Amino acid sequence: MTQPVAFYAPLKPPDHPIPSGDRRMARALLRALASADQPVELASRLRSYDRSGDPVRQRRIKALGERLAARLLRRYRASATPPRAWLTYHAYHKSPDWLGPAVASALDIPYLLAEASFAPKQTGGPWAHGHAASERAIRQADVVLVLTARDATCLAPLIAPPAELRRLPPFLDPRRYQAALARRDRHRAVLAARFGLDPEQPWLLAVAMMRADVKRDSYLLLADALGRLCDRSWQLLVVGDGPARPEIEVALKRLGPARVAFAGAVPEAALPQYYAAADLYVWPAVREAYGLAMLEAQAAGLPVIAGREGGVADVVRDGVTAFLTEPRDPAAFALATGRLLADPELRRTMGSAAGRFVLRERSLRQAAATLAAALAAAQEIRAARR
Repeated sequence: MTQPVAFYAPLKPPDHPIPSGDRRMARALLRALASADQPVELASRLRSYDRSGDPVRQRRIKALGERLAARLLRRYRASATPPRAWLTYHAYHKSPDWLGPAVASALDIPYLLAEASFAPKQTGGPWAHGHAASERAIRQADVVLVLTARDATCLAPLIAPPAELRRLPPFLDPRRYQAALARRDRHRAVLAARFGLDPEQPWLLAVAMMRADVKRDSYLLLADALGRLCDRSWQLLVVGDGPARPEIEVALKRLGPARVAFAGAVPEAALPQYYAAADLYVWPAVREAYGLAMLEAQAAGLPVIAGREGGVADVVRDGVTAFLTEPRDPAAFALATGRLLADPELRRTMGSAAGRFVLRERSLRQAAATLAAALAAAQEIRAARR
């Protein structure tokens, strides 16, 4: 029997009930590993996330992690097919990996990290325990896979040969989005009837949870920007829900009662039809890590307007598939949106380029090849370290 790759996502397991970009990327990694013929098992569902910087909670999570790591080791040592490598997705100071480093070291198997991050300013701060644990994990890793150029810059000083830093740009399986785009007219008619939208007007689309944090800030900035375009013909369809929804609805409804439709939370499997039915994806991206929804929009043939923050530039081609504006600048955002509203041919050209970009450069196939190569490299690095 083939030994699997142990997979762990300390921030949010891939089967967590609450949808998010983080959960979607965790699931995409599992699909990519399967596509690369890499058997995988979910090692643990332990969430090490501490939102508030509570040192007592962090110590309790650390202790629990140490007990679970010991339990995993007992199970793996008794198994006929223990893991041949360990891959942790999205470990950082608020959700450190208390399992992988201990298990990988004890079993002497490769340890890989994907989308790790490191912020030196957290040294000695309220997440000091998690920050120190993240640094140790990064230094122990045989291969660190980075999704954005910003993360690569922060992590590079911690990676010492023979360990490697490798790029794994954000990716997805484009097939569902391509299939939805092929039925665009049907999806547009259905959504027009459901939400009272006018199919003759351009539809703007935003897809994001409505948390009382940077997501709310992006929605409020979007309301500000679109308020400068009320002399234009457009409607906005919003997909998302959460505790900040009442505040967000108030802000967006000021744009006009016929301007905005709220779809609420939409199952992940149904999202492609929303993207395919729209004309333009709009998201200010305040403090966005990279924005998987923007990659999804492009896969369905949508051009993107977004703020140039975080890793957003890593999921679009500025000037080709998207227009990136100065961060948190509603006037600049409105100007870019207005340009595409006024030019349907440019929207079509950029939308076609967006679909090609995802298919050729950010698909599941490319990610599967990258992961297979990273696992092979990690095996060689681990052997060299012995």
